[in-house]
Amino acid sequence: MRRTRIAAYVASLLFAATAVLTGAATAQAAGTGYVALGDSYSSGVGAGSYDSASGSCKRSTKAYPALWAASHAPASFNFVACSGAVTGDVLNNQLGPLNSSTGLVSISIGGNDAGFADVMTTCVLYSESTCVDRVNQARAYVTSTLPAKLDSVYRAIKAKAPSARVVVLGYPRFYQLGGSCIAGLSETERSAINGAADLLDTTIAGRVSAAGLTFGDVRTTFTGHEICSGSSWLHSVNWTNIGESYHPTATGQSSGYLPVFASKA
Repeated sequence: MRRTRIAAYVASLLFAATAVLTGAATAQAAGTGYVALGDSYSSGVGAGSYDSASGSCKRSTKAYPALWAASHAPASFNFVACSGAVTGDVLNNQLGPLNSSTGLVSISIGGNDAGFADVMTTCVLYSESTCVDRVNQARAYVTSTLPAKLDSVYRAIKAKAPSARVVVLGYPRFYQLGGSCIAGLSETERSAINGAADLLDTTIAGRVSAAGLTFGDVRTTFTGHEICSGSSWLHSVNWTNIGESYHPTATGQSSGYLPVFASKA
């Protein structure tokens, strides 16, 4: 009988300790803040519904960070992603909201460093050979120079928000090859651009892994929804609003980026 009472007493202590720890963990999770860093793919260029206060950064209420925050109500939400941002902009202008109470960080960065806006402009305006040459220049940059820049960003985030879960989002492929487009770029150009996007994602994923962070691959959700798919979640060339060209639509943010981020957050 005595042994039974002792066992019951010990079990009750263990149960109480577990409840306390679980409650503390829940309270800690509820008390953390979310900071959204990065470039136009995180700010929501192309999705519309821009916050006028964000100016040229074009932060959209339909971007995946705003959508996630609206449905999860973090203790605080700092949305500082900005259109056109490169790694240096993140380091110099976006890390201010990060601190020891930051529990979650999202970021997409690297595409502007590699010059992908210029790649697309070159490919739209010039010859196939000029396009492919410019793509190859971008590939060389991604291989030789971008990794160190990404490492610097990831180190800085970890230093300022040591307790945060950091989710790094990649980029979609732009084109469905053999798709429905009957004009525009050649298949050779589209294939070269897709290959460069794959290299960019692979490079980012490798540096994310080395930093001990979490990578979210959006190529999976965008498959079947590239330009030329007939159901694109990406803007093609938009001559009336050129800045939105080759960016996710509102559906691209909600159905392409948000599910990947939510699964990793």
